Amino acid sequence: MASILTPRHQGRLELTWTDKDKTLLSTGDGRYDYSFVDSSDYRVSEVRLLHEVSRFAAATPQERPAELPEPTEDNLLVTGDAMHVLDALAKIPAYADRYLGKVKLVYIDPPFNTGQAFAHYEDSIAHSIWLTLLRDRIRQIRPLLAEDGSVWVHLDHTESHRCRVVLDEELGEHNFVAEVAWQKADSPKNDTKRLSTSQDTILVYRKSESWTPNRMPRLAVSNTSRYKSRDGDPILWRDDNATASGAATHQSMVYAIEHPVTGKKMYPREGRHWAKAQSWMLEQLSQYAPYELRDIGDEVERARRCGITPNEVRPGVPAIMLSIPLDEAAAQARARYDAGHWPDLVMLGLGEQIQRKKHLEDKGRVPETLWLGSEVGGNMRGKNEVRALFPDEHPFATPKPEQLIARIVHIGSLPGDIVLDCFGGSGTTAAVAHKMGRRWVTCELLSSNVSRFLLPRLTKVVNGEDPGGVTSITERIAAVAGDGEDDMELPEGVSPEDAQEFNRVLSKVTKANSTDLDEKTIKALKAATKTKNVTTLNWHGGGGFTHLRVGESMFEEVAGIVVLADWATQGALAEAMCAQLSVSYEPDDIFAGRQGRTRYLVIDGMVGKGTIASVLDRLPEGEVVEIWATQIDSEATETLRVDRPGSKLELIPDKVLDNYRRTSASKAPFGAGRTVPSPRTATETSDSAAAGAERESA
Repeated sequence: MASILTPRHQGRLELTWTDKDKTLLSTGDGRYDYSFVDSSDYRVSEVRLLHEVSRFAAATPQERPAELPEPTEDNLLVTGDAMHVLDALAKIPAYADRYLGKVKLVYIDPPFNTGQAFAHYEDSIAHSIWLTLLRDRIRQIRPLLAEDGSVWVHLDHTESHRCRVVLDEELGEHNFVAEVAWQKADSPKNDTKRLSTSQDTILVYRKSESWTPNRMPRLAVSNTSRYKSRDGDPILWRDDNATASGAATHQSMVYAIEHPVTGKKMYPREGRHWAKAQSWMLEQLSQYAPYELRDIGDEVERARRCGITPNEVRPGVPAIMLSIPLDEAAAQARARYDAGHWPDLVMLGLGEQIQRKKHLEDKGRVPETLWLGSEVGGNMRGKNEVRALFPDEHPFATPKPEQLIARIVHIGSLPGDIVLDCFGGSGTTAAVAHKMGRRWVTCELLSSNVSRFLLPRLTKVVNGEDPGGVTSITERIAAVAGDGEDDMELPEGVSPEDAQEFNRVLSKVTKANSTDLDEKTIKALKAATKTKNVTTLNWHGGGGFTHLRVGESMFEEVAGIVVLADWATQGALAEAMCAQLSVSYEPDDIFAGRQGRTRYLVIDGMVGKGTIASVLDRLPEGEVVEIWATQIDSEATETLRVDRPGSKLELIPDKVLDNYRRTSASKAPFGAGRTVPSPRTATETSDSAAAGAERESA
């Protein structure tokens, strides 16, 4: 069985599958072809360099509205395996400074395990490959995430149930946010033998409790009819209860309030307490008349309201009482009431019912988990968007519409935030993120996809030549009543879509009905529900991105021996080694980089006692050096140890591979009874690496 649910001894639920303890290595040279290898395998552990291929940029158009977010410049499109890209972002200092712990939103649309991406594997192995692929990428993504970041994983029914368990393991069950259902099809596939699937699943996880979703725009028709302004308040409001339940546990909030006109003592009803702090209540009431806090010895009444005995009630809780005679207070209260724009504590008509104002705050809607195709589009809209951009290309089977990605980007990020998509596909995520003023990073394993889709699509976006998707938004609104007149308001509670449908049905009814209808009434109804489409241009072009390519491995394997690749010489070798060490490659004199008081030097050749002396002559006092060389004289290590304590001399590539493998044999010191290898060769691969290579070739 490929995967089963088994309880671990800690009592935690875990998903297990074949070779779960290993990691996945892409062996297909730009294809979905994988082998399981040990996590210490140098092909997995090596940090690959990213090489710039080209740079694309365009000036921000002058006609662009100022309220739109600024186009972003520092964006990355990378050709290569996500495994190498994510490692480079996290471990190469030049990228880690920009991305480590700073990515706000990750959207992953991995290849669905439908038999297309992994068609030549047995079913059980295909499941294992897919789960390991996802697990490995999540492990790499997590350190890149900002504390208030989130991960959105897009799936169909094939792996969604297993994926959620894996995400619980890697991101924390307590960080699960929601399972979104996206309606990708609005009609059934009649050739389906079982049930036609209409939705995909998007699993949402947060990095930590710091994450909060951005709200959605309020619907055209919301439950706002109760909000009015009876007093001239510029912000609409409705009545809200001034009390809350739980009097017995909030005894300090159960007390009397003297009415400013009648003088009657008002209490919360039995079992309830005033909902706001007494200081707030005093401040609000003092806007009607002068008040003060005063102990009136009403423990018996307060106990009755709390549902307890007088012996149990909290003593000494003061009432809010008038500080001037009642007739003076009444005159002031009436004058304040008549002036309008009342305080937030309201006594309508100066009656004896106290209420609070609840203002209409347009914070928007809380995002929901059912996303209809009518709102964000379905697969067909996604295909049409790709066809419009590439009429001569065959579109992806399941391209995502831009409006769907725009909703995710809106909920999970703000302009200027970083959005990451490590399965670039046709480039929808990067295109939408760019149009919405986010910074973005996307990568794609298949170079053919990059050249055919991502690169030309993102170039069009930057140049303002992509008119589709979220470039413009078309909304239906109430139509103009006539030439020169302002837009009308629809009847309360009627959305533009409702009005459009009503008008359509009304026209059908009037045509079909043979009886005489009141033409004047019909005309008035049509006029009252007339709507029109308005298109707003939200993207005008601008910004830029850099196209990078994952570099070749610095190692080659020849007859079971791992050696340095031919390209890894001199400066190229120094840059590659700095990447393995997570040291910034900043050449300075003979040194490749530095961290604190440690300088790093990479030498493609033999290091002997004379070399050590020359290096130390150029090393500032108080600093140490770490030298990495392809050949080491047996006496050089001891010379460096004695002449500059704390310094190190290591062999390339042996020591790098040893660090990857972390085997006990690899920890033997260099130079002590060890034969120096011939130039640019190294030790044989470990059993585990050899086994992985054998499996790959099979």
